[in-house]
Amino acid sequence: MKQPTQISWDQSMIEKYNYSGPRYTSYPTALEFDDAFTEQDLLTSIKNSKSDKLSLYVHIPFCAKLCYYCGCNKIITRHSHKADQYIEYLATEIIKRAPLFKNYTVTQMHWGGGTPTFLSPEQILKLTTLIKEHFNFAEVGEYSIEVDPREIELSMLDTLKEAGFNRVSIGVQDFNKEVQIAVNREQDEQFIFDLIARAKELGFVSTNVDLIYGLPLQTPETFAKTIARIIELSPDRLSVFNYAHLPSRFAAQRKIKEHDMPAPQQKLDMLRQTIESLTGAGYQFIGMDHFAKPNDELAKLQNAGKLHRNFQGYTTQEECDLLGLGVSSISQIGDCYAQNQKDIRPYYESIDANGHALWKGCSLNQDDEIRRAVIKQIICHFDLDMNKIEQKFAINFDEYFVEDLKLLQTFINDKLVDITDRKLTVSTTGRLLIRNICMCFDVYYRQKARQQQFSRVI
Repeated sequence: MKQPTQISWDQSMIEKYNYSGPRYTSYPTALEFDDAFTEQDLLTSIKNSKSDKLSLYVHIPFCAKLCYYCGCNKIITRHSHKADQYIEYLATEIIKRAPLFKNYTVTQMHWGGGTPTFLSPEQILKLTTLIKEHFNFAEVGEYSIEVDPREIELSMLDTLKEAGFNRVSIGVQDFNKEVQIAVNREQDEQFIFDLIARAKELGFVSTNVDLIYGLPLQTPETFAKTIARIIELSPDRLSVFNYAHLPSRFAAQRKIKEHDMPAPQQKLDMLRQTIESLTGAGYQFIGMDHFAKPNDELAKLQNAGKLHRNFQGYTTQEECDLLGLGVSSISQIGDCYAQNQKDIRPYYESIDANGHALWKGCSLNQDDEIRRAVIKQIICHFDLDMNKIEQKFAINFDEYFVEDLKLLQTFINDKLVDITDRKLTVSTTGRLLIRNICMCFDVYYRQKARQQQFSRVI
């Protein structure tokens, strides 16, 4: 059993390496997806996959209100009939896809968005019933859903429990009212406490809270108060995201006033204080922007060397294939990635024409497989046994990664990475810069120098 992850803050190193880069929810990243990828390519990957476990991701794109910071794939509406139409198309996709996975057992399901709880209780029960009729579900699994605390009653948790969900993720972002107004996301603080209490009362096995630092009108002082309240709230997991202000890409962000944005140093102060406060309160730093209580499955699996990462971020299901359902959703099956149509109208048209909504994807070659294994190990566990990679892929690590190790040398010189006895170890200082370290092994990134396509690492 490994020791829990520790972090050391080094301002000079963070300033030196705080440039843009991928989050590595996949390797290759979604920028390498291509519309030359076909349905036959996907079917071949399913046939050749060695997994018999399946994780389902269901994308519900609807939101009742526009949050100005949001970069998600969403549709702003208050018309529930649009969700009825969407569920009909989703049902067609489910019925078409499910037979391809008849030999799989679903051990994980996550609904994201948008706002999954935009759906009515009746719509949620209808959709979960349909999914369970067509897929083989394990009796014990991880079944989670994202919840917007602004638009629901407490009784929604009873519906989610009845539908089979056992984990909830609540979008909080910030408890400060001025910040909430500035991003058009006003919510009741007490109701969030009541939601978490009700979830625990109903027997949900894990609660997650999402926060964002770097929003307009935030200061280190105001965000510290939010963190203090979150510690009182005591969720099992936390995601504390760095707000990436990209108004040229996301039209909603143009509604945010530039002069209200915190300075870069203030953002770093918020992150440092957050890490210190949460780890001081007993949370384990999982990596990047994730924290968990030591008895949570994420923390236990990281300590056991079995943590996984996919398009849902850090996750517990190491050997699962991932099937994405719904508009814009992404699948990771065997040696391929496949993404559905990104916009709702083409999604519907593709379902009508083909029974599925495949848009683009990519098949991994041997080099992709090797690099994916290296990057996943480093980003999940902050270490790498070179001998194991050599044995698994029949390569000479030093020869295969000669160019990559040259790029890594600057991190070794700065004592962010150590290589001793054929083991690469990321230091407690380097763990905040894990994305940069992984970039050394990303051949696509260095070939195309795509910094501008990504958010900053901190």
